[in-house]
Amino acid sequence: MLYISPTSGLLGVHRKIKPTGQERVIWAEAAGESLCTFQTPIGRLGGLICWENYMPLARMAMYSKGVEIYLAPTADARPGWVASMQHIALEGRCYVLACNQFIERNEYPERFRSFLKDSRDIVCAGGSVIISPFGEVLAGPLRDEAGILLADLEMDEVVRSKLDFDVNGHYQRKDIFAFEVHGQPPIKKEASPKKIKIRK
Repeated sequence: MLYISPTSGLLGVHRKIKPTGQERVIWAEAAGESLCTFQTPIGRLGGLICWENYMPLARMAMYSKGVEIYLAPTADARPGWVASMQHIALEGRCYVLACNQFIERNEYPERFRSFLKDSRDIVCAGGSVIISPFGEVLAGPLRDEAGILLADLEMDEVVRSKLDFDVNGHYQRKDIFAFEVHGQPPIKKEASPKKIKIRK
């Protein structure tokens, strides 16, 4: 996943930390430094690819870096994917932009069509969707056709949504759980509050 700025060019790259299924025949696993986010004028961008989004600790890496606009490109066109994206938006209190390709059989070169498992005209139905930090579907899911989804992202909603739940803030239990991503500097621990002596 490439992060490209219209003014600064390439900000960075995320590689899948766990290739799925037959992807492992070609691709190796990325290490912890690939779990990255980028501060931009429109918000902090981050995200995971396809079924990495089902890895709770990979998601926590994004939340711990303060992701505000969470990108989730996938090849999963099943209806349950949208429910997963809503969960991530609610869990991370971030906007989720999940994109998937719409592909028809006739778009494959003729010599490769025999490799397709069945004779469906639509090979991948898409399902791109944009979801708010409160889990509301703002646009999509776009299925069975090519197109572009648009939505206004009100970044104040990210702050408002964290007033009642913030997985990396007031809802965190750092006295019980320790989270570390190997290959990255550890998350700074909050300073312990100073004890105040009360005079009687």
